[in-house]
Amino acid sequence: MQGLDLRHHAAAEAVPLVDDLVAVYRQVYADGGEFHSEDRYRRQLAAHMTRAGWTLVTATVDGQLVGYIYGFPLPSETGWWAGIEQPTPTGFTEETGRRTFAVSELLVLPQWRRRGVARALHDQLLSRRAEDRATLLVDPENAVARRAYDSWGWRHVTYLTPTWDDAPTFMVLVRQPSSAGRVT
Repeated sequence: MQGLDLRHHAAAEAVPLVDDLVAVYRQVYADGGEFHSEDRYRRQLAAHMTRAGWTLVTATVDGQLVGYIYGFPLPSETGWWAGIEQPTPTGFTEETGRRTFAVSELLVLPQWRRRGVARALHDQLLSRRAEDRATLLVDPENAVARRAYDSWGWRHVTYLTPTWDDAPTFMVLVRQPSSAGRVT
């Protein structure tokens, strides 16, 4: 997309962007109820930004934030898999700190959807990852997101209900590495 500027940010570089990130989140989840409240998201974002290897990619057009994606490698002692439904493949939830990159959020403002912004963010973030695989959680009722992830090479493994208050059940998706050793 012409005019789309994608930029990587480490946590320290992203601190000044937090209010803008929250503003995008609030627009995307305007009718999301308590689970998608600003307060809960600010706490989630603050906690995630402390994770080793946390990375944010922002998308701007003419200096306006139109979307972003972020994630982090799962440490060996992670709570990410708490609430996972069984059965799962043997060793599926075992982490080393270098095995799995967790994509936590991929958000694009409604007026910028269906223009390739989400795919550009997705590809930009994952193209620089060296982990063996990537994972993300998606709302099973979000058919648009599910179709996009399917077309981008993600596969459904199981379901997970996070241990947070009022958490919905999500589909667990995984994407395996390409022949070049990068997550694809």
